[in-house]
Amino acid sequence: MTQRFFWGRYSSLIAWLASVGLILDQAAKIWVVHIYRMAENPPIHLLPFIDIILVWNRGVSYGLFQMDSPFGRWALALFTIAASVFIWIWGVRTKDRLLSICLGLILAGALGNGIDRVYYGKVVDYVHFHVGNFSWYVFNLADVFIVMGAIGLIYDSFFSGNSRKDGP
Repeated sequence: MTQRFFWGRYSSLIAWLASVGLILDQAAKIWVVHIYRMAENPPIHLLPFIDIILVWNRGVSYGLFQMDSPFGRWALALFTIAASVFIWIWGVRTKDRLLSICLGLILAGALGNGIDRVYYGKVVDYVHFHVGNFSWYVFNLADVFIVMGAIGLIYDSFFSGNSRKDGP
């Protein structure tokens, strides 16, 4: 049987999750940057351990590999595009619903942060998690989708992957 390259069994699910996640992520970022104008206004204290603040991230996760040059900006943007294509092709080939959900979430996050890199030259981060004097990093909804998808992939690799006979 020939493998489909652009559309598979769960492609609609992946596309739907990626689209909804992307819309939610970008709507939140538009609100933070353009509507509330977080750069000009004070942080919003949601809970004793969560604030809404604005941080521009020129790197990748946890602010690693900061790229201040135009080359770095576009290198990360191209990497995001390549990763998104890889995730889509992986999703086209999967025959597992959980794996498809995980890939849809990761794709939503990758696209959300990728759009930021192209439009702003950096990623909009705005959720600050902290407990007492301990300050975790500042993240966004796209990051949450990526982490949720990655946790699902790890779960899948330990508990579902070995029982699959028709995997990629």
